[in-house]
Amino acid sequence: MPLSKDTKTELIQEYQRDQNDTGSPEVQIALLTTRIVQLTDHLRTHKHDESSRRGLLKLVGRRRKLLAYLYKKDHKSYLAITDRLKIRRK
Repeated sequence: MPLSKDTKTELIQEYQRDQNDTGSPEVQIALLTTRIVQLTDHLRTHKHDESSRRGLLKLVGRRRKLLAYLYKKDHKSYLAITDRLKIRRK
């Protein structure tokens, strides 16, 4: 189930850099993290849902790539977003 429009707009407003920002790495990472948490909860109850598990792995990979990009480009922002979202760092 995708994120609701209200949830998505709240996340964008919380993590955006300026008023018109909707696609910065911070916003994308926050959206992916919320979706990952939803899918993880879904898979706890539906253990044999392999297609959702594959989708979860793809989302985790996409978030990992965005975090690696942010780590290289703006290390302070990387540290801030991982602390706010409680994501483990390498």
